[in-house]
Amino acid sequence: MKTILISIAAGSLLAALATAQQPRYTITDLGTLGGTYSYGFGINAAGEVAGGAATKFQTGGLSETAFLWHQGTMINLGTLGGLNSAAGGPNASGVAAIGSETSMTDPNGEDFCEYGTHLQCLGAIWKDGVWTVLPNLGNGLNANAFDLNNRGEIVGFAENAVHDSTCLTGGTPFQVIRFEAVIWGANGKIRELPPLKDDTVGFAFGINDRGQVVGSSGLCSNTAIPPAPASPHAVLWDADGTPHDLGNLGGPFNGASAVNNRGDVVGVALSPKDGTIHAFLWTEDTGMQDYGAFPGAVATVAPCCKTINDAGEVVGFAIDGMGNFTALVWQGKVPVDLNTLIPAGSPWYLQNACSINDAGEIAGQGLINGEVHAFLATPIHHPHASGEDLAPAPQGKATPAALSEDARKLLQRQSLSGRPR
Repeated sequence: MKTILISIAAGSLLAALATAQQPRYTITDLGTLGGTYSYGFGINAAGEVAGGAATKFQTGGLSETAFLWHQGTMINLGTLGGLNSAAGGPNASGVAAIGSETSMTDPNGEDFCEYGTHLQCLGAIWKDGVWTVLPNLGNGLNANAFDLNNRGEIVGFAENAVHDSTCLTGGTPFQVIRFEAVIWGANGKIRELPPLKDDTVGFAFGINDRGQVVGSSGLCSNTAIPPAPASPHAVLWDADGTPHDLGNLGGPFNGASAVNNRGDVVGVALSPKDGTIHAFLWTEDTGMQDYGAFPGAVATVAPCCKTINDAGEVVGFAIDGMGNFTALVWQGKVPVDLNTLIPAGSPWYLQNACSINDAGEIAGQGLINGEVHAFLATPIHHPHASGEDLAPAPQGKATPAALSEDARKLLQRQSLSGRPR
């Protein structure tokens, strides 16, 4: 009996310690560019956030303009002459990676940026108010940039001018040209990251400061382009461009979305155990590990592009069968509802955690007063934390507030990349 009581007491103590160590967050509303919604895609060590937001002329939960949020101000980064743009990163120098439409209609009728406008899409970087357009592959017309590292290297994907009639069956409407994962060096020069053997297309999502890149590859017939990606193979490229297949959880759908400076990779994979999409963690020592499914979710996702930090903390989101989204933070291999870690009575319902820095600050988007806004979640021990009520919310799944029509459309378009489409 004494042994049992000691075991119970020890278990209770461990549970109490675990609860005490559980992080709590304050939430900052990053606002919009004059419209009714915004999305936070990336965060750097200084707490600067990049993403896309609606101006007063943009509606529908889809149209957006790239922004950089710096010291409480959302800066409109504009576009390359087209209607829409979105920003990723930023890196430590405040440089943002941009995917933007131009004013040129795509001659092949493609919609490479997937805004429904059929305008040409280009990759670019933004620094201190100056845009630099990134080159395409050869005679390719379209490209898109997603992430960059502190060395100034940018990754994304670009068309290679090879026509392939099977692309239309790969899940990307209007696509007729093959595309490749690419890296732009700090000098702006583009280099193809080859797909796995016997594959013909690919895309890159994340890069670390060692030059390692992660993404996916497949055939044009079974691969859909970001930001609504689908592909059979999760890939890690070495700094020299050599691709490696990260394996699978037994299912045909796999994609790598982020890599930290230790070389740890997170992504998504279809699990045959329950037929849903699970998050995974891959390390060189362990290979691909199942990082679990959130209860009731049809997809549990660690999305693009900085969703694992150097401490191994992972963030993402879950989608249930009704199309509801819930922001997640992993505690070990267990995905936890981020809404249970914010102040009680908060007006927020956090839908997507898109990026986490080494200080544990999280950028994403959530629902507040019927609108979807970008947020910054700051651990309460962090010097940037606000003084709002820090009482923990009740544990268990939080209940989302009523959705506006724009917010509902956003949820219908949300993709596994973490970006609305």
